[in-house]
Formats: sequence, structure tokens, C-alpha cells
Amino acid sequence: MRSLIIGGNRSGKSARAEALIAAAAGSSEVLYVAPGLTSGDDNDFAERVAAHQARRPTSWRTIETRDVSSVLRDNPDAFVLIDDLAAWLTSTLDANLGWTGDRHAADTEIDDLFAALSEFRGTAVLVSAEVGLGVVAPTTSGRQFADILGALNSRLAGECDSAEFVVAGHAIALDGRTHPSPAAAERDDAVSRFGSADARHAAVDQEAVPQRPPRPDLSAGPLAGTAGTATTVGTVAAASTSSSNEDDSAPISPDTQPSDENFPGLGDAALYDTPGRFGKVAQPDRNVSGQALDHQARLTKPAGSLGRLEDLAVWYSACRGEVPPPPLANTSVVVFAGDHGVAAHGVSAFPPEVTTQMVDNILSGGAGVSVLARQFGATVKVADMAVDGPTPEHTRRHKIRRSSGSLDREDALTQEETLAAIAAGRRIADEEIDAGADLLIAGDLGIGNTTPATVLIGTITGLEPVTIVGRGTGIDDAGWMRKAAAVRDGMFRSRNVSRKPVELLQRVGGADLAAMAGFLAQAALRKTPCILDGVVVTSAALVADLLAPGARGWWQAGHRSPEPAHTTGLTYLGLEPIIEGNLRLGEGSGAVTALPILQGAVAVIREMATFDAAGVSGKSETSTD
Repeated sequence: MRSLIIGGNRSGKSARAEALIAAAAGSSEVLYVAPGLTSGDDNDFAERVAAHQARRPTSWRTIETRDVSSVLRDNPDAFVLIDDLAAWLTSTLDANLGWTGDRHAADTEIDDLFAALSEFRGTAVLVSAEVGLGVVAPTTSGRQFADILGALNSRLAGECDSAEFVVAGHAIALDGRTHPSPAAAERDDAVSRFGSADARHAAVDQEAVPQRPPRPDLSAGPLAGTAGTATTVGTVAAASTSSSNEDDSAPISPDTQPSDENFPGLGDAALYDTPGRFGKVAQPDRNVSGQALDHQARLTKPAGSLGRLEDLAVWYSACRGEVPPPPLANTSVVVFAGDHGVAAHGVSAFPPEVTTQMVDNILSGGAGVSVLARQFGATVKVADMAVDGPTPEHTRRHKIRRSSGSLDREDALTQEETLAAIAAGRRIADEEIDAGADLLIAGDLGIGNTTPATVLIGTITGLEPVTIVGRGTGIDDAGWMRKAAAVRDGMFRSRNVSRKPVELLQRVGGADLAAMAGFLAQAALRKTPCILDGVVVTSAALVADLLAPGARGWWQAGHRSPEPAHTTGLTYLGLEPIIEGNLRLGEGSGAVTALPILQGAVAVIREMATFDAAGVSGKSETSTD
């Protein structure tokens, strides 16, 4: 269980947190994590620290560290008090030079903190400062700190099981209830929420140890593809798994699937112990980035004269771990196809049956992505995740269901289907990488899929629906209003799971989007670079970065579509598009269009002569008085 205690300076928030964790832990050890840095010449702050230390029981263990994530991971079943996260943010910004206008300087450590919280099984009480009640300098740095802390607190409230606001020594639950301050009442309150230590330990002792299901045989591998021609991906015997939904909001279950159709993708969940958990993702090698920059400076050109090509070459070198990098010779495009129940409510200019027809078009090589892939030497593959119509059997080897629920009024998937779809995406990525792919591209196919994509982006970024709803396949004003209403309703249904990627996909995603998220996250985990396509793939990327914090370091944005949500998503990820072509076809076509630019960047750093090798004089070294 996790509880957030928030308040202003001298509000009593620390005392409240200490009382809660003490009552919950009983005689068990409490880990008191102090993540802030104490200045040696700040006597007032030192006195506050001493007062806090004096009231802690001697049985508590104090850990002074900024690495809160490691404490949580190293003590997964402990009683932990973290006081406080505003101080942690300050020291994190200090460590990452985050006071100079870079609002994303601390993103990696913040995402890792939430990944550690999501994995933590014990009892945690988190303390943070309400940004509006603290002293914040009216400067650029002060405003940036306020913005980041406000966003951090919002994420914490969404991640925790309960949240309280403390004012004048009284704790007010954010559901409107007021908690009294006497010690007995606080103990009753803590036990009712967390359970006593004795009760928790007894439950753990009696809990059955889950057995890992047998791992399916992966020896067959994927079928080989040809340039610009669609082939299939993956296969596994069907297996049924089940899990309960612990969310208190009691979501509406989507319609059950036809009993006479086989959905082999449900068996993919057996491949991974925890399909929806990835852990921290290692970043592209910074040392190699430096080597690539040095190599660029020795090439026969003025420094920086090839602009973005140089940046892309440095990034690709860091991803591959050597300078010059290996040639970019094997790009695999996987188009994830699926229908969405919301399409039946007038949010698209085309009928749902177009999805089935376009699967055939891609397979025959006549689709836009097929033509572009042939031109640039990439392979295209189709995975039917949730098409609501007949498709060739070989495309259904990872299929989860027919269509997805209408997100504005019901869950898009069940929890079982969500985890299976994520696992299917992971397996597809594994197969492509194991077959030799050095670059991956995810494509999308599905009438109405920009609606769930917009909901995902809006929910994660917190923007108003009307500011991010676009025209999709070309809807008129009436269609736009229907789409905006569906996005609004979907965002309302998902408002309290914005930082819980599996639950978010279950409520308002879809099998295709969940598989794309798993695909992109697994590629990053396997240190394989990707080019992102349009708004649908980018929405899956935002979820993938929640599933696997830091995954965004392995991606480049192929292009920027006219969909407002696409720009929002790219900005949130901190990605700049390679091209600005006003493309909005989907299928992965925009990413494939950007592919030759990346190919050119890699060719330059591999094949361009250095000044020494070519016998060309470098930049003149002149001096002035």
C-alpha cells in the first residue's frame, strides 16, 4: 500500500506521515528515507532535521540518499517513509543541471522512481510539499521547479492508494473525509488502510507461491520477409490465463468474444513472468556518443554542416555501441491491425470494414507503406491483433480478440487480454531482433484508431480534449464533435489511471495499441533503435515509456502529422521529427519515409573520408591580437 501526505511548510505533514507508518509497522523496522541534501551553513534547516531525528523511534533505520528507487527495489516488502520528495526533486534537479530551462532534465529519474513504486510490494508513506504553499522564487528556475513539482505531486496522487492534505496539523483525505489527530485514531486509521504488520505477515505466510507456466517453444522463429512484401509474425499455442482487476472503480467489462474463434495471442502472456513490467531501460552509450562526435569533427566538412544528419549518426552509433556503427541493413516494419468499438459511433470518415480490406492491400503490396518499403529496402509484416473481420490465418497468429470495446462507455479490453497483447508485442519484437533486424518500425492500421490514440495522449499529458482532437481520416464538423465527445468521455474514464500503463491500456487502449506499446518497450529493453510513425504509434510510445522508463532514448520521431495530439505527444517525449511532410496516412508510412535520411546519416559517418585520410587541410588556426 502507498499513501501520499502533502502539505505546506510547517503544516504537520511529517508528523502525520510518521504516525501513520508507525501505526502500520507496529514493532517492525521502518526505513526512514531522507532524500534531501543538507547545507552545512543552513542552521535553521539543520535544526529542523535534528527535530525530526529526535522524534524517530530508535528501532527505525535512517537512510540518507537521493537514490530512492534503489531503496524501494532493495527492500520490496518493507515499511518505508520517504520525507520528502520535494527535497528529492531539488537535489535531483541539482544533479542533472535542471535549473537552466530544460524541463525534462529530471525525467529519467522521475520515471524510474515511479517504476520502482509500481514494483514495490510493501507499505510506503510518501511526503511531499504542496507547491502553492511553499516559498518559490518568482524566477524562471522557480517557476520551472513549481511546474515540475506540481506534475510530480499529481503523478504521486495517481500512483498512491490514498492521498491526504495536511493543514494546521489536521489531515484531510482527498476524498473529503477529515482524519482527527489523536494517536489512537491515527493507529486505527493506519491499520484500516494498511493492515497491521502482524496481519500482513500472516497473509504473506499463507499466500501460495505462484508457479511459472511452461515457456512455449520459440525455436521456430519468425517467417522471413522480403523487401516491401508483407509476411507474418510469431505463433504460439493458445493458452488461457486469468487475473483479477483490483481497481476500485469497477470498470465495465467489454463484450465477450465469439466462442467459435481461436485467439492464439492470449497464450503469449505465458512467455513472460510479468508481461506488463520491464524495469529500468539502459540508455544508448554516452561514451560512444562522445566518440561519434569526435569522429564527425574529423570528417571532410565544416563542423555541423550536415545538420540533423550528424545528430542522427551520433544517436545511431550510441544505440549500436560503436563508431562507426554497423551498416543499417535490415529494417523491419510491423503493422499492428485492430478495430475499435468507438468507430461505430461516427468518429471516422470510413466504415470499419476498411480495416479488413486494407490488410489484404498491404499483403498484396499495394498499400502506401508497402510501396515505400520496397523503395527503401525494408520489410513489412502484418499482425492482426483485433480486426473485426476475416483475415488470412497467418496474420492471426497473435490475435487477441475481435475489435476492442467502445472506450467511451466500456473497457477496451479485459485485464487478461491487455497483458496478453503487451506480451504479444514483446514477442514480436524479440522475434524480429533475433532474426537480425537492426531497426524497427511499428505501423498502425484500424478505422477509428486515432480516437483511442488521442485519449491516451490526452490522459498522460493532462491536456483538454478539445485542444488535441484532430480530423483523423478527414471527418466533417459533426464527426469532429462526436469524436471530441468520445475523447472527453474516454479521458474521464481513465483519469485516475494516467500513470498506470496496464490499466490505462485496458480501459481506453485496444489490443493493437497494447501490442505496439509492448513492441516499443521490448525493443528498448533489447537495445534496438526504432523510428516512430504518427499519432497512433506515438500514443503507444507514451505508454511504452511508462511501462519501461527511459525507453524514449531508443526512438526517433519519423515525422509530425497534422493531428494536434501528435505534436503534443512528441513534445512530451522530447522528440523532434526527422521530416515535416504533413503526412497522415499511418501504416508506418511516415517513419518509412524518414528511413532514407537515417540511412544517409549512417552512410556518412561510415564512409565519409577524414581530413587526414583524404589529405585535405582542416580548418585554419588563426589568431588575432
